[in-house]
Amino acid sequence: MVQTVLLDASRLLSRTERSAPTGIDRVCLAYAEWLIAHPHYRMVPVRTRKGQLALVDDVWFRKRMADLRHRWNGLALAEERPQDRALIDALCAPQVPAHSVMTPLPDEVPTGKKRRVTHQFFRARRAAVPDAMAYLNVGHTGLDEPELLTSLAERNIARILLVHDLIPVTHPEYCRAGDDAKHARRMNHTLSLGTHIIANSAYTAHELSKFAKAQGLPLPPVDVAHLGLESHLSAVAPLKTARPYFVHVGTIEGRKNLAFLLTVWRTLAERHGANTPSLVLIGRYGWENETVLDLLHRSPALRGHVHQAEGMADATLSRLMLGAQAVLAPSSVEGFDLPAVEASAMGIPLIASDIPPHRELTPQARLIDPIDGNGWLKAIEDYTTAKPVVGQYNAPTWDAHFSIVEQRILNPLAARRQEG
Repeated sequence: MVQTVLLDASRLLSRTERSAPTGIDRVCLAYAEWLIAHPHYRMVPVRTRKGQLALVDDVWFRKRMADLRHRWNGLALAEERPQDRALIDALCAPQVPAHSVMTPLPDEVPTGKKRRVTHQFFRARRAAVPDAMAYLNVGHTGLDEPELLTSLAERNIARILLVHDLIPVTHPEYCRAGDDAKHARRMNHTLSLGTHIIANSAYTAHELSKFAKAQGLPLPPVDVAHLGLESHLSAVAPLKTARPYFVHVGTIEGRKNLAFLLTVWRTLAERHGANTPSLVLIGRYGWENETVLDLLHRSPALRGHVHQAEGMADATLSRLMLGAQAVLAPSSVEGFDLPAVEASAMGIPLIASDIPPHRELTPQARLIDPIDGNGWLKAIEDYTTAKPVVGQYNAPTWDAHFSIVEQRILNPLAARRQEG
């Protein structure tokens, strides 16, 4: 008997105009594609607004997901965007360029071109949401309001929720003001109203358990399922450049520890001058990053050595990662750190901060304390001289992830539903 699963597509619908996804966006799309193709579970896309669910047109949603996959992969692009071409030209130049390639600062973005307002939310119908075995939310969206989960509980629909991290609660200094209280509400509702919880790492599960104990809340069944990786990431040739370079992938925000990394790069530039390796920061500007932006855009020592780009298609991103001496992951805190895992799976050397998720997920990396300046200098200099050979890495897969979700959560739910 085919069982219905409600997939909360709210986050995906809000991302339909983005040229490149975040890590959570990738997870949401992977779940949508898995359920669309599933032979035994019927996926019904819904969206959340003010604690209420509305149906999303199924045909339109499936087409939109295919469009997103095509655009985010970027494998069909005939050539890079002008800004990507400028970055590649800078890295391939035989001499250090006079200027760095940068995305304009937020207040420098031209105001004449406003972001087109999409109509995806208006495609959600007010028709009654059908009876279902389960509701699945893998993007945190709407969980700060209890009405949604309460109404599902009243209808005896299981609430399966994926927790990515507790960073706004445990490290509020790295987030927008108010995000700590909002995320605390999400986690409170997840624990008190959720039926099953999926954690992306053992570290996230541990932090959630600590939070539940501190709040005096019950802990529903928690299954740890490491996130899978995009299968196409190595399907391009590495970028060949005249000078060595390193890559960091991720939003430019405080918890990524990039102010520290840029200080290390300034020391490298003082030591090595024109022989300084390049650093490429791939990611959009985030929050609590004023020091990083000052260093990026105002430090003469970093000019021509450090570049930044955002909105890059996966095909171009893969070329850059594969050609790098190493991917750098100096974060102070993470829940999973998908780029670090992706780099390891692609056979790219990884220098990462010695924090619990990296020890759990990328133990083969060169792990260094996130504030050990001399340790990071030594590692980068070593890898500049000779790109190391990477050993075998047992990468997590979406097949393994979804097997856990299916075998431990969905199938038992379906069996109980048929019996009852």
